[in-house]
Amino acid sequence: MKSGRYIGVMSGTSLDGIDVVLAAIDEHLVVQLANHSHPIPLALKNAILAICQGQQLTLSQLGQLDHRLGTLFAEAVQTLMDKQGLTYADVVAIGCHGQTVWHEPKGEAPHTLQIGDNNRIVARTGVTVVGDFRRRDMALGGQGAPLVPAFHHALLAHPTESRMVLNIGGIANLSLLIPGKPVKGYDTGPGNMLMDAWIWRQKGKPYDEDAQWASSGKVVLPLLQQMLSDPYFASPAPKSTGREYFNYGWLERQLSAFPGLAGEDVQATLTELSAETIAEQVLLCGGCERLMVCGGGSRNPLLMARLAGLLPGIEVGSTDEAGISGDDMEALAFAWLAYRTVSGLSGNLPSVTGASEASVIGAIFPANPLHNQS
Repeated sequence: MKSGRYIGVMSGTSLDGIDVVLAAIDEHLVVQLANHSHPIPLALKNAILAICQGQQLTLSQLGQLDHRLGTLFAEAVQTLMDKQGLTYADVVAIGCHGQTVWHEPKGEAPHTLQIGDNNRIVARTGVTVVGDFRRRDMALGGQGAPLVPAFHHALLAHPTESRMVLNIGGIANLSLLIPGKPVKGYDTGPGNMLMDAWIWRQKGKPYDEDAQWASSGKVVLPLLQQMLSDPYFASPAPKSTGREYFNYGWLERQLSAFPGLAGEDVQATLTELSAETIAEQVLLCGGCERLMVCGGGSRNPLLMARLAGLLPGIEVGSTDEAGISGDDMEALAFAWLAYRTVSGLSGNLPSVTGASEASVIGAIFPANPLHNQS
């Protein structure tokens, strides 16, 4: 086992920044030591959003984005290392998820694409990087997602209490930690993604702080019912989705039958959509005693209140209460997955992704020993 300090890097579907965490990891323990949030320049964010919504681009443009994002990841990691006074010798490996720009787990040729050149992170930091986490699972017949339930199980499972961990990023995903049963997990649908897209287009704000805008509106029930009829919500697990499906174009198609709605009413309806689709899946899975929420959505008071209201009898709270920052959970997960990879341990859960077997996942981009000796 390669115990030691690891760094995790995550820029999720919300594109609200790059989360970087430093953690001490061994076989039994993950301890967060430091974190850093790094901004994504607006032009780069808009270019990534355009790809995710199917806008055509040349191979040259894709290569340039891969380069720019890899450079930004490297800058984010180096900033954290500098703040902590770390050199390459102090870190075993960096786990970098990369930025998903397309995820298509079904069809004749299932595939997924994360960009952000990991070689540039190695070159800048001198530290081994583990990336490309999803494609091995897909090669084994899995969805390649979600991968965080394995981490949730390692850290938050309880021997007697039935728990679920809900990560509300751009997409919401659920991990079922039920004693005596295999771990399950899948994407329930949009988390913050549609809410963020709407307020960005209407008000130029990246997100609805403290749900102030949504709280000033009312839910439009016909619009909500139409959105709930999308076939994704009724499809069985394992399943995963992303911005290539639930994007602003999807929202425009839903709104085309409801012209003239007040902006705040649309925002309130999108909040309710996230709450109802999550709560429905919690109940369909048999419910639990405790729902532990992480991700940006855990900071949305209206969304959290609606989840509590839709799930009577279930304790709904943040993973902060268990000592794990809801803001850093996913970055921590990829630090842990890097530890699993370099230690030769499996990182996927077939009961979650549908893969034919558990496997070491991720590609290793080794540090250059010649450079580090100079």
